Amino acid sequence: MEKINITKWMDVSEEIREALQTGLAIVALESTIISHGMPYPQNLETAYSVENIVREEGALPATIAILGGRIKIGLSKQELEQFAQNSAPVKVSRRDLPVVLAKKQSGGTTVAATMICARLSGIAVFVTGGIGGVHRENEKTMDISADLTELAQTNVAVVCAGVKSILDIPRTLEYLETQGVPVIGYQTAEFPAFYMPSSGSLVQSRIDTPEEIARCMKIKWELGLAGGLVIGNPVHPEDAMDNFLIEEAISKSLEEATNKNIEGKEVTPFLLGHISQLTKGESLKSNIALVCNNARLGAKIALAYQAQL
Repeated sequence: MEKINITKWMDVSEEIREALQTGLAIVALESTIISHGMPYPQNLETAYSVENIVREEGALPATIAILGGRIKIGLSKQELEQFAQNSAPVKVSRRDLPVVLAKKQSGGTTVAATMICARLSGIAVFVTGGIGGVHRENEKTMDISADLTELAQTNVAVVCAGVKSILDIPRTLEYLETQGVPVIGYQTAEFPAFYMPSSGSLVQSRIDTPEEIARCMKIKWELGLAGGLVIGNPVHPEDAMDNFLIEEAISKSLEEATNKNIEGKEVTPFLLGHISQLTKGESLKSNIALVCNNARLGAKIALAYQAQL
């Protein structure tokens, strides 16, 4: 196979390029949360908040997106504003990357695509809201997120508030176990459930400090064990949703998606939007809070990891 020239398809901002050269801590941030996860202007406000939190902790944020057929590692303020207002971005996962680049389109990168781009640019820590997983009733639909297979092969640590509550959490954890992906609970023995701090499902291991998480990352990759790590960071109790309220909204939203024959990568954005409507915006507030919480932890892990290199 021909040697890949990454710069042919990727633009790294000057700030991030200098940080990579000098060994500063960097946190990758996905862009589907901007393009498909939240409405405007909340998406832009959240993007600014998350980047500011990473900087407050002493690391540098690198929001990743596809703009005009180019992979962008680190968006300028102008690019972020334009992207947040884009009415028709593509949702880009692993399978979509070559097509979107070839067609010179713009799109938001999912967990899987962001992991790929982060790894290609040399960033080891990535913050998101919640990872994709095994969908409910997947025995009928075979709907399993590409995020899970990416975690099995791409060396990036992913800080999240667990799996999105619309998914089948126990089956997702079983899948990750089969793929050999470490699932770590930050200061918790239970895997977070996105809008709620706990899911009732246990994590592989509880770890209470960013430094120990960073050490796990370093050891895993030094052993040649390919793949990422999932760090489950529970939403703060004051920002969590009521269990009954959110489960009722999820059930109604799943039924609505079925009635409207919504399938594939359109399912998650539809469900998140419909749940927000049913909860009168409370789920969106919770979503924003948990992403900000993850950004703070992600920056601390990135700093701790860089200190060990």
